[in-house]
Amino acid sequence: MRQQNISQTLETNYMPYAMSVIVSRALPEIDGFKPSHRKLLYTMYKMGLLKSSRTKSANIVGQTMKLNPHGDSAIYETMVRLTKGYDAINTPYIDSKGNFGKVYSRDMAYAASRYTEAKLHDICETIFSDIEEDSVDFIDNYDGKMKEPVLLPTRFPAILVNANQGIAVGMASNICGFNLGEICDATIAYLSDDKKFMSYIKAPDFSTGGEIIYNINEMKHILKTGKGSFKVRATYKIINNSIEITQIPYTTTIETIIDKIEDLIKSGKIKEINDVRDETDLSGLKLTIDLKRGVDPELLMQKLFMRTPLEDSFSCNFNILIDGKPAVMGVSSIIKEWCEFRKKCIIKKCNFNIDKMQKRHHLLEGLQEIFLDIDKAIEIIRGAKSDSAVIPTLIKAFTISELQAEFIAEIKLRNLNEQYLLKTKTEIITLEKEIKKLQGIVESDLKLKALIIKDLTSIKKKYNCDRKTQIVTKVNTIDLTEHHLITDYKLKIFLTKGQYFKKVSLVSLRSSGEQRLKENDEIIYEMETNNKIDILFFSNKARVYKMKLYDIEDSKVSQLGTYLPNILGLEEDEKIIYTYPTADYTEHIFVGFENGYVAKIPLQLYVTKTNRKKLVNAFYSKSTCVGMVVLKEDETLAVQRSDDKCAYIKAQRIEPVQKRDAQGKKVLAITKKTYMDKIFVKNGDDEDGSINS
Repeated sequence: MRQQNISQTLETNYMPYAMSVIVSRALPEIDGFKPSHRKLLYTMYKMGLLKSSRTKSANIVGQTMKLNPHGDSAIYETMVRLTKGYDAINTPYIDSKGNFGKVYSRDMAYAASRYTEAKLHDICETIFSDIEEDSVDFIDNYDGKMKEPVLLPTRFPAILVNANQGIAVGMASNICGFNLGEICDATIAYLSDDKKFMSYIKAPDFSTGGEIIYNINEMKHILKTGKGSFKVRATYKIINNSIEITQIPYTTTIETIIDKIEDLIKSGKIKEINDVRDETDLSGLKLTIDLKRGVDPELLMQKLFMRTPLEDSFSCNFNILIDGKPAVMGVSSIIKEWCEFRKKCIIKKCNFNIDKMQKRHHLLEGLQEIFLDIDKAIEIIRGAKSDSAVIPTLIKAFTISELQAEFIAEIKLRNLNEQYLLKTKTEIITLEKEIKKLQGIVESDLKLKALIIKDLTSIKKKYNCDRKTQIVTKVNTIDLTEHHLITDYKLKIFLTKGQYFKKVSLVSLRSSGEQRLKENDEIIYEMETNNKIDILFFSNKARVYKMKLYDIEDSKVSQLGTYLPNILGLEEDEKIIYTYPTADYTEHIFVGFENGYVAKIPLQLYVTKTNRKKLVNAFYSKSTCVGMVVLKEDETLAVQRSDDKCAYIKAQRIEPVQKRDAQGKKVLAITKKTYMDKIFVKNGDDEDGSINS
């Protein structure tokens, strides 16, 4: 096998392809179009679809293949994006009839090309008005049988008005759309030497609407450099107990949003929603979210903005081709380049018309020369022996050019009258004025600017529309933490002797049967609480483990629950002996020991600045812990000795300890043969200090 140099092979085989994709396919040029757009629109123009009625899209696609050989489906997809019906660009170029789908819907597919009709939109007059006057260069098509324009002579900065996206080899382009009126105003101001011309452009404008969260520094950077990102969010209104979303970010679709919301509901991360449905119809987009009772719709929307594409980022990359070379440019630079491009178009148009007029003027000058002695001219023509002798004889007799002689020889005899003579003189004067005027435009930068300003003023007046995307400088957001994003609901917790922990919602508990436990296992603790609180797990090693209750997965009655050693990382001989959920750590926990002491520990002592998960020395460890219980100040603590005798003491009579591992207060007399083996909340009216058998 012959060895090849990899660098040379890539340069020879891959580079031409890469350059072709960059220059001839993926990136837009200064006129605002990619090659596929340009070929399609020019084909429609040549078909006469600027002034005539609509024709079948299949007809347009077929004709476009004379310039674009990439296949009918690719051409039709390009056409769909440029239509008014699809709503992908601010200023559509194609006036469409039929189902062309919607840019904001993934599933709303466009109809086949045989069912839809189209023609060029009126604004295309501003794109093609100069094309017949050689304002742009033409090249051969792929088979050399037709000519196509290199660029289109757009009379407004279409490159900035309509969004454009392209992925090339090693580079990409993502240009957001801007409001037509704002771009026209900014360009007019630039041509008028207004140094603050960029102040006319507020922010991007998208065909799907929504709201831009405006950050002045971020936006200035994007407009200056052509790179950066900004956030766009959906617009909504609250009606009764539901939220209606009527505009969504340009970067997403309604189906993507619904899928994400449904995923959040299924995973239990969002519990406030009863139903979400797509109610989009002919009147426009509408996504309806039905809420459960008592739900704060504004708080829910903040959650959805954070967790779904209802708020999304648009990444800008204004990469366009300038003279066949890709360049990332800010908006001000693009406006400058477009103005230079437009000036060249006008100059080429003027030169074309000057040349045309000069030729006509040259012919009429020869005719005027003949009119000075018309009888002589007639005599020469009558006396010529053949047709071929007429031209040389006229040239010799009147000192005129061959073109002038040809023109004179073709004039009909009936035109040789006084009226025709006067008309010729008037036309010569008019032509001289027009030529002088056009030459003045070509030679004067001020006149070129004035012409562009006149065009832009007219276009803005005729085609401008209000902004679709609103600018929001102050967003009514709640400073959401992870805690805010969690749904709160009533539940019941269960701790078993076998170290299983169940967290079951009350709704699930009501509709469930018998608790499932492992063989010989039993529930040692249960309590009703809420989801959005902390839970403390106390172990026999005098340690406490802290968790957010919502971090523990919900269980069903029919399940064993969560195995605590796995989630807490317990040692082999370590067991959880008590658990308690707390919202604010204001309670006191009473810990009893075999030696007859009880420590009243404020839960506040378990609060740490760093929110550590595991705390050592959670309680006194030199005597075996026999139980724990949380009491209110007006409740009574019961302590039991190993001989089944009990003592009772009011909770408020026991002083809280200052350190977690303090021994506490002696509440029960212990003998050599007895020890304290149990503590619990007393029921009944026994007096403090009583001992019962």
